Amino acid sequence: MKSLRMKRNARSFSDYRKNLWVLTLEGVPAIIMLTLLGGPFLTGYLLHLGATSQQIGLVLSMASIVNVVQVFVAYWMQRITNRYWVLVTFSAIHRIGWAATGLIPFIFPSDYWIPVFLTMYSIAFLGNAISGLVWTSLVGDMVPAGIRGRYMGIRNTMLNALGSLVLFIGGQALDRFPGQQGFNLLFIAIGICTVLNIIAFANYPKIPLAKSTESEFLPMLKKPFQDRAFLRAALFISLWLFLQGIIVPLFSYVMLHILHISYNWISIITVVQTAFMMISFYIWGNLNMKYSNKRLLYCTLPIIASACMLWSFISVFPAVAVLIAIHALLGIGIGGFNQLSFNFIIGDTPKSERPMFIAVYSALTGFAAFLGPILGGWLYEMLREMPAWMQSYGLSTLVGFMMLLLGLILGRVVLRDSYAPRPTEVARELT
Repeated sequence: MKSLRMKRNARSFSDYRKNLWVLTLEGVPAIIMLTLLGGPFLTGYLLHLGATSQQIGLVLSMASIVNVVQVFVAYWMQRITNRYWVLVTFSAIHRIGWAATGLIPFIFPSDYWIPVFLTMYSIAFLGNAISGLVWTSLVGDMVPAGIRGRYMGIRNTMLNALGSLVLFIGGQALDRFPGQQGFNLLFIAIGICTVLNIIAFANYPKIPLAKSTESEFLPMLKKPFQDRAFLRAALFISLWLFLQGIIVPLFSYVMLHILHISYNWISIITVVQTAFMMISFYIWGNLNMKYSNKRLLYCTLPIIASACMLWSFISVFPAVAVLIAIHALLGIGIGGFNQLSFNFIIGDTPKSERPMFIAVYSALTGFAAFLGPILGGWLYEMLREMPAWMQSYGLSTLVGFMMLLLGLILGRVVLRDSYAPRPTEVARELT
């Protein structure tokens, strides 16, 4: 009997090890294509297509608002027998739909470029909202709770190291081949990585989903709202992301369109951010072995706020030097924030109800993150009639100060209670 149990445990650990390799290798083509499709390259491509600050804000916000559908997807997941095919299908819709935006200038008249981009982008991220919920719940099953914090830290460190290299190469390509020619080169690489990423998703394990104890939609939906600790944290993070969304997604717009920083310098600045984010992933992951997700999440808030307030130093010091310092701090803060909020949602929630907890969290934070960039784009448009410093650094400094107050006052109340993952949940996941 003991021998049989040892063999079963050895096989279980072998499966976990294989799953970790699949999860890591899948991230390689993903980080390449998502780096070249997002961040400053996304803003640059939208400006190339003729977008205004309001339109850029709308595009950036669409990735978040579609997460509202996850509430219904979480209920639907209880009815399906194999979430593997849902992951592969909708991940492919997201990757192909977003990558295909590179064909817009070759197919449509210039007057239709932005509306068509917004439509394709929305469909792609609707697919991402569905696959993202499945992926998060699946990762919660693939990675043992006891090593989750450290593993995700190491995985994110490795992938962001690759992302830094891709950022630098992409920036060099756009500087050397400006305009459509440069973006053509980027989208060729994006197309290749899109195919490789879909193949990698096809190698994910087919792990059965732990079903909810509820069979009806409303009782299932009530579960997250009855967990006061979870709900308070989710509402606070939503408010934080709303303020952060007003300025942080539009940093690239300010650098490119207002400060007229070159693609070369922006790629270097973004590489600095990614490098610091990469280092922070490892550090936050190790700290997460000792301290709770919520406690460490609270520690990231002043770092992010300080990065936003640092924009005021542009009035005194060279812009590039200040921007490097800003993005270094931002890498440390947002790297920890994203990693710890992810660990919070898959580690501090009951396994059987996890899809609905993830869905409610994504809906609340997604709606807040949707409103932020829209308001930010509108504010930057209104500030065109104001003194130039208001657009350059005034708005970022003001919102950063508001974020600092929010974090130190309300964040301390909401996130100060630290608790480890439920022992019963940890034991259940390891078996």
